[in-house]
Amino acid sequence: MAKLNLPVYKKEELEVTVEDLTYQGLGVAKVKGYPLFIKAALPGEKLVVKVEKLGKHFGYAKALKWLTTADNRVKTKAKYLQTGIAPLMHLDYQSQLAFKQKLIKDLLVKAHLDQIEVAKTLGMEQPFAYRNKAQVPVRQVKGQLEIGFFKQGSHDFVALEDFYIQDKRIDQVLLVVRDLLRKYQLNAYDEKSHTGIVRHLMVRRGHYSKQVMVVIVTNTKKLPHATEIARDLQAACPDVISIMHNVNDARTNVILGPQTELLAGQAEITDQLNGLTFKIAAQSFYQVNPVQTERLYQAAIKRAKLTGTETVIDAYCGIGTISLSMAKHAKHVYGVEIVPQAIENAKQNADANKLTNLTFEVGEAESWMANWQKAGIKPDVIMVDPPRKGLTESLIDSATAMAPDKIVYVSCNPATLVRDIKSFMEKGYQVTQPILPVDQFPQTTHVESVTVLTKQK
Repeated sequence: MAKLNLPVYKKEELEVTVEDLTYQGLGVAKVKGYPLFIKAALPGEKLVVKVEKLGKHFGYAKALKWLTTADNRVKTKAKYLQTGIAPLMHLDYQSQLAFKQKLIKDLLVKAHLDQIEVAKTLGMEQPFAYRNKAQVPVRQVKGQLEIGFFKQGSHDFVALEDFYIQDKRIDQVLLVVRDLLRKYQLNAYDEKSHTGIVRHLMVRRGHYSKQVMVVIVTNTKKLPHATEIARDLQAACPDVISIMHNVNDARTNVILGPQTELLAGQAEITDQLNGLTFKIAAQSFYQVNPVQTERLYQAAIKRAKLTGTETVIDAYCGIGTISLSMAKHAKHVYGVEIVPQAIENAKQNADANKLTNLTFEVGEAESWMANWQKAGIKPDVIMVDPPRKGLTESLIDSATAMAPDKIVYVSCNPATLVRDIKSFMEKGYQVTQPILPVDQFPQTTHVESVTVLTKQK
């Protein structure tokens, strides 16, 4: 392998000044133009670092000593940074919001789309204890069953009792479940040997309903003492109305296995979103920050300028959270989703909310758009809320072939958003309002946003 001709060498100790933050929240310091990425360092700070890892275009260094600290640094508990639960918690909240706006701006500049404006990030009043869902690994530490999290980028387990960004009631319920597993002497999963019983605990809580679901994920087909655990849990926590057992016996990083059975109570909890009621099952996709999700959907509806006369297509409808919200402001909404269980839930949710102006279909959005086009359905607005990988070219082709006046793009990944905007622009659509970043995940580097693309006449 050719020797890299770099201005720094491994294990070298240097004094550097941090200039910027990467999209992952790492500090960036440059040595003769060569970038070094440093965990927990902020722009403007001077520090002594030790070079740890070198690559052709950038390297990683570890902070040894801070010589100066930034004004927008806040005190933290190191374990949250270590585990990656809250990788931005050392940055004050207003600066976090500015960082998220800049993330999108920088990507637009890089793509030569600097003419597109980015609004200020819509933040939260209380930017912690917001998550309505916890998925925590269970491991044996010094002979005792513990709940916790893995150190970022590793499988080193850190035992935790307070998860900082989760609903506080969820943390309390997790401790009750942990203590019951200890009481009935259930051992935790061991990744290396693929032995042990309890792998993960999942807890969901309705923000408005206050209903709690507990899912115990095991490596074994049976959960020993299931009846006693369920009985004791309901006695200690009357708000736990759903106790489920999920089996995942595969050697995998995926948390839930395909098989879930009801141990006690009911199989679903309900919650409200913008005045609508939704049923949430163990496997349902449901946004984890209910306060900001309401604001995100309200922003999407407002920016789509719905008046009650429009036909809308929701291309990744899930259990119908956006579809139902839009149905209150549109003539008819067509939702499509590849997961059959999600469509079943979406139909139930429409019925529960007495909304009749919705049609839900299972399948690929591209196929259904072609079917609807053949049937003479002409959408005024197409709504897309894709996963992190963004949209496929075929979906962009299908959406633009229907020639809606507006495409409303809810994105959870600025990089794929900017890539997809370029594709839409090539097909005659323009971004006509500033992109709105929404902080769905305070204390982390993730940013959601709403972009409206309008068909050019």
